[in-house]
Amino acid sequence: MLALGVVDMRRVKDTYLKLGKIFERVIGIIDEYHPDEMAIESPFYSKNVQSLIKLGRAQGVAIAAAIHRDIFIHEYAPLKIKMAITGQGQASKQQVASMLQRLLNISKEDMPHFLDATDALGAAYCHFLQLSTPTTDATHYDSWANYAKRNPKKIRE
Repeated sequence: MLALGVVDMRRVKDTYLKLGKIFERVIGIIDEYHPDEMAIESPFYSKNVQSLIKLGRAQGVAIAAAIHRDIFIHEYAPLKIKMAITGQGQASKQQVASMLQRLLNISKEDMPHFLDATDALGAAYCHFLQLSTPTTDATHYDSWANYAKRNPKKIRE
């Protein structure tokens, strides 16, 4: 939630400059917040092939930025994200946003104006739920203090 938002590309006309801006923004977020992992929504089927290609390229540069900074990447299908959050795989973007607002107790004023931002939050929350499930092999921590004590090399002052 600290850096939740969208990269506004409406004024950038050149496709490759747009991809560069996405890469730079993801690198900037990684450098500022030092995440260990990235959750991203996998490409979904679209009737418009050009839109699918553009989305795939944008996701690719975001993934490349994470790889560039040695960040683990976890990819989730849109259906899985919707199921994890709403319990219904055919939920609309608005339903996902509304459920995230309730689950995370986000005030109306703090909710992002763009549904793409809540899609990203949905991928992150889905990943959190995956890590919180007993069936995963991931290490679990009951507090930030416990995490810091068990991972001193990952803590930056």
